[in-house]
Amino acid sequence: MPARTHNNESSITASVDNKDPVPVPVPASLDELVKLLHAELGSKGLDCEGVDVDRVKALMSNYVSNEDDWKKYALFDKNRYTRNLVDDGNGKFNLMILAWPENVGSAIHDHSGAHCIMKILDGELKETLYDWPEKVINESDHPDSGRVSPMNVKKETILGRDACAYMSDQLGLHRVSNPLKTTGSLSLHLYTPPYETCKTFNERSSKARSSGKCVFYSARGQKLESCPSAAYLECSLTADIE
Repeated sequence: MPARTHNNESSITASVDNKDPVPVPVPASLDELVKLLHAELGSKGLDCEGVDVDRVKALMSNYVSNEDDWKKYALFDKNRYTRNLVDDGNGKFNLMILAWPENVGSAIHDHSGAHCIMKILDGELKETLYDWPEKVINESDHPDSGRVSPMNVKKETILGRDACAYMSDQLGLHRVSNPLKTTGSLSLHLYTPPYETCKTFNERSSKARSSGKCVFYSARGQKLESCPSAAYLECSLTADIE
């Protein structure tokens, strides 16, 4: 059985372990968090020298969820989760709010080499962490390309309001889902560098496929006229939760 934890507190502290620690600011609002992320990342990304990953995690952790900050981004689609752009980070990062209807989650997926910091704004989310398959086999590959087997679950964590989690391809693959039966949940995500496609994985066979283009449902609080576009409907990142 995978390890399972329940986290109602932020999993990232504000302390940053370095030789000359500089206090991590506490953003008073979502707008201030955006400004501070620009100041921390500048024209770079988390992989760039001089950018402290733990400091950026702590900055996201220090923001306390406030409905007045994010309610304009809380745009739901009853059939799938939505990606609502808050800021495009001058092309170096994307900050977005994901709106999760009840009993809806993501497919198992990678992050195309990006760092992901996720913070719960409202409700609860379950993060399920998986090992990478021994060999990545695409659904389109020849049937004799290799042995298929179910995905191995490493850990399950229930994340409550204001909890933070960090994810990258080095840690494995994951699925995020809303375990609540009667209400939606909201989460704030920082991706750096931004990405448009990723790989999704079949839990029973471990086979991979392209997600298709990951598009936004809204931008800066305004629903995009193009949504639901063909790309939005074809993206395979949403999965029903049993």
